[in-house]
Amino acid sequence: MNDPEAVAALERADALHTALTHIVLEGGDLAAIAEAVGDALGCGVVFTSTDGRERAAHLDEAQRESLAAADLLDPTGRLRVERIDPDGTAVGEGEALVRRVVAAGVDLARLVALRPDGTIHSSDVHALERAAIVAALLVTRVEAITAVENKYRGDFLRDVFLGRAGEEDYVAEHAQAFGWHLDRPVLVVVAVLDPDAIAALGPDPEERRAWQDRFAQAWRQVAATVDGSIASVAFSREVVTLVPVGTPVGSAAGGPGGGVGDHGAVDRIIEAVRGDRGGGRVAFSAGVSRVANGLGDLPEAFRQAQRAVEIGRRVHGGGSMTRFDQLGLHRLLALVPDSAELTSFAADVLGPLAERTPEAADLRETLQVLLDTNFNVAEAARAQFFHYNTMRYRVGKLQRLLGPVASDPHLRLDVAVALRALEIVG
Repeated sequence: MNDPEAVAALERADALHTALTHIVLEGGDLAAIAEAVGDALGCGVVFTSTDGRERAAHLDEAQRESLAAADLLDPTGRLRVERIDPDGTAVGEGEALVRRVVAAGVDLARLVALRPDGTIHSSDVHALERAAIVAALLVTRVEAITAVENKYRGDFLRDVFLGRAGEEDYVAEHAQAFGWHLDRPVLVVVAVLDPDAIAALGPDPEERRAWQDRFAQAWRQVAATVDGSIASVAFSREVVTLVPVGTPVGSAAGGPGGGVGDHGAVDRIIEAVRGDRGGGRVAFSAGVSRVANGLGDLPEAFRQAQRAVEIGRRVHGGGSMTRFDQLGLHRLLALVPDSAELTSFAADVLGPLAERTPEAADLRETLQVLLDTNFNVAEAARAQFFHYNTMRYRVGKLQRLLGPVASDPHLRLDVAVALRALEIVG
């Protein structure tokens, strides 16, 4: 073989094979594989989740900066793997490429290689594919162990929320065995994948479980970067995370530090999980409780977060983030166990306006604007971009349907509550 570059590439591949063999025998992790690949091939290496969240890397600052300059990093630090071509994508004067990490047909992770000062040789590509196979074996082993641990942790936290985990001292001590600190003020955050977004993908039950697992992993990974003692577990359809109050740490998105317990920190964590919604991410909604000041408050805080996410999705649609304290009247209406009673109340008060027709919905929108402006016709007309006389006509029509809603405060209250009831029942 006369091609010096090819000879050098084969030597690198041989060195990498030896290094990977040692890693497998010694029980190494993704970080060890990334370092071995990077050292053997002379390139930067990143292992990410399937949607680009970094799991292990062997990169220097200059290499990270080159990825950012090529617009391959989103503001939360997610590597935009969907923008990297398996055959190579230009990064400045160099090249990056991606390989799927797959085992038994299951998509596990991504391997990204970066050479900032040249292209990646075809022999190096074969070496990367070998590294991806080794990584798949390692990830499969780790995820099998992690799945058992996560189920055990989830069962424990569920018992805490149900008030059957035992005495508080025992619960706190048991939680510390998981690396959690539960005996401190926290905000409970409940996050669920939006059903419409999942339905649009058309996955079968096995694929839905895979999406849920990836979603839960994203929350655990982001929470760990904020504070390693944050509890984050997956239940059957929701991920629950306990964000501590008042602990000064850096933000999940890499911004300046701050108190985790402030709502801005929760916003940053949610933003980091959501990213720019690239890489096949699925939209989700989240609900945030009031502050739980101790273990005894956790069951109620969990219910608050559940109620917040449920009502938020009904009222604001998918992709919403709702705090329990912001629910207002919706919070009381959600306590009515029979949704048929809410529907009946709305129909009694609103009459034809409660119907599910475009005309009724249009008039309800005008009615809500009038309520918000205290029936100031001129202001309501400006808000809806109507002519003043058009709004006057609509006010007359609404009063023919509802009664003297503009002048009767009791009727106006009933109408306002009925509109909120319709939002709850959907």
